[in-house]
Order: sequence, then C-alpha cells, then structure tokens
Amino acid sequence: MVSESLKTSQKIQEKNSLDLSINKSLHVHYYLSTKIELAKFLEKMHSLPVPNVQALSASLNGLSKIPDRYIRPEAHHTESIVHHDGVELPIVDLARLEDPMFSCEEAAKLESACKEWGFFQLVNHGVPENLIGQLKADVIEFFSKSLEEKKAYEKQPGDVQGYGQTFVQSDEQKLDWSDMLNLMTRPTIDRKMKFWPTSPSTFRDTIDRYSLELARVAKCLFNYIAKNLSVAPEIFGEIFKDQSQALRFNYYPPCAKPDEVLGISPHSDADGITLLLEINNVQGLQIRKDGDWIAVNALPCAFIVNIGDIIEVLSNGIYKSIEHRATVNTEKERISIAAFHGPDEHTILQPLPEIVGDGKVKFKSISYLEFMKMYFASKLDGKNQLDVLRC
Repeated sequence: MVSESLKTSQKIQEKNSLDLSINKSLHVHYYLSTKIELAKFLEKMHSLPVPNVQALSASLNGLSKIPDRYIRPEAHHTESIVHHDGVELPIVDLARLEDPMFSCEEAAKLESACKEWGFFQLVNHGVPENLIGQLKADVIEFFSKSLEEKKAYEKQPGDVQGYGQTFVQSDEQKLDWSDMLNLMTRPTIDRKMKFWPTSPSTFRDTIDRYSLELARVAKCLFNYIAKNLSVAPEIFGEIFKDQSQALRFNYYPPCAKPDEVLGISPHSDADGITLLLEINNVQGLQIRKDGDWIAVNALPCAFIVNIGDIIEVLSNGIYKSIEHRATVNTEKERISIAAFHGPDEHTILQPLPEIVGDGKVKFKSISYLEFMKMYFASKLDGKNQLDVLRC
C-alpha cells in the first residue's frame, strides 16, 4: 500500500513537471511571437539596394573619380586628428583572467580597459589557431569569387541576413565603401542556411565551430564584466542566457582616394560586446577617444573587443560604448569579421538597480525588441540610437 507521504510527493512532482512544461511552452510562444513581430517590422524597414562596391572599385581601375554618394567630407575633417603611433589599446589576457593566480590582476586590467577605453585587445583566448587560419582562408576565398556567385546569397527585402549592405534608408544617403555578408549564428533557431555560403566547401563548418568558440569567449567576458561591476554573475547570466550572436563579414575594397570615403560610418554597436577579427592584416579600424580618431593596430590572432550600447545601459554609463569607424586602403583590400553578442530576446534594457543604488538613473527602460527596431530603422550615425534613451 502506497503511503500518504509518497502520494503527496508524487503529486508535487507531477505539479512541478506540469509547471515546467507550461513555462517552457510560454517561453517558446513568447520567443516565436517576438521573432514574428520583428520580422514584420523588418519587412517595412528593409535596407535599400545599392551598387556592389567591390565591383565598383574594380570598374574604376584606379581612377580617382569617386561617385558623389561615396564622398565623405568628414573622412578628412581638420578637427579629426588621427594618431598612428604612440597610442595602443589595452591588452587583456583571457588565460590569465581565468587563472586563480593572476585573475585579480587581469580583472583590474579589464576593468580599466572597459571604463577608460571601451575597447581592448584580447589575447590567449583559447580559440584554436588552426580554426582561425581556416576561417581566414575561407573568407578570403569567398570574397574573391565572382559577383554572380556571391549574389546567390544576396540579402532579400525584409531580411537583415545575407550578402549586401545594411542601414541604407534613403536614396540621398551617403554610402559606405564596403560590402558585407551578415549571418545570424546563435541561437541556432535563427540561422537561415540559405545565406550560408556552400563554397568554399569548408565554410559552413568553419563558421559553425567559430560561432561556438566565440560564444564561450563572450560568456566568459560577460562573467568578469559583471564581477567588475559588483553585479552577481548570475544576473548577467540571466540577461545573456540565450545569448544572441551575429557575424558580419566586412569587405573594404581599395580606393584611389581613401581620404574621401569611409569603409563604415562612425557608430557604436547595439549589442553587449563585439569581438572583431582582422582577416588579412590590413589595418583600418579607428576609435574615437577624447575627440580624436585613433588608429588601431591589431595584434596577430587577437580579438579587438568593444563595449556595446547594451552594457552602457546596464552599467548606467559606468562603461561606455565607443564610436568607431573604418577607413580604406589605397592599394589593398581590407577584410574583417565582427561578432556581435546580445541579450536574451525578452530582456528589458535598463540600468541595473544593483549599480544605480541611490544614484540617478541615466537611461530610460526599453524592450530589447523595440531597441533593435530603432537600430535597424536608422542609418549608422554615431550613438544616435542610444542618445534617445538618455534621461
């Protein structure tokens, strides 16, 4: 005969199992409804089609006449002073950060980099060198293919994934001197494999493995960033639990007059953190610090990491996202991969109470969905999408 206590225990287990099943169903329903709402919005706000810059660059064949829509007077504005020497980004060693013997010392370096720069170079990150080498080879081969071959993965109306440009909102808008391949990589349900190149044959597998490695690195950085902000890592863990990840493969063709164009307009990133990998050792990234544009020289196989808008909001401005832009080279193409890491889909973006305390809240609350709508509805223009949230 079954005892009363055992019957009670079985009923509790059945109820807990039912509650868990209901919670999972609600989460899936909310996730899908959020995706549908964003998809409907993007159908109305898709980026306008523009000429392929790689093909344009080849057609000019070194001629100095650049089409007017690409001429950017601000690229060489006299008030923008670019430092090439004597200024280096902070360097953070991930292996030391995870080593109990050196963790406190390295965490202090991370804290200083996030607070004073918003950018740093990450070394000893544990992503296998052979994987990075294969990825570089695959990306270079992809962009060397004919325009017709690359157009097989062309961005379609109402979609942010695919090959082409993003953030073009009007026919009068000035254009960037670049082409892009945008892919959503995490969570895996967001992947649209029709945009994942099948040539070279190793490309899809390389992207998949690289995506997994970067998710690990980003999770680790979020953990230490939380600790440095005196926030329980579990809180950041909840915010970034279904960590969204997107890869943007950037191709900046050479230009006969590089001081008249921009590879990508000045902007901050609408994510938590971004990890940038330089592919072919041609420099071009510049960051804005103290009113100056500073040229960044990437270390071999290092990731250039920057704080995004979302961390600025969560930290109530303690850590700031930094404007950055890309310049182009006279003779050589530049190729890079930016990996954007964002929060869980249903996150409400707002300064964390643990950080604000009795102080002033500096940003209004907004859902992540509404924030991304605002982001995709705008051209890249400094920190405009974050500035509207300031109190």
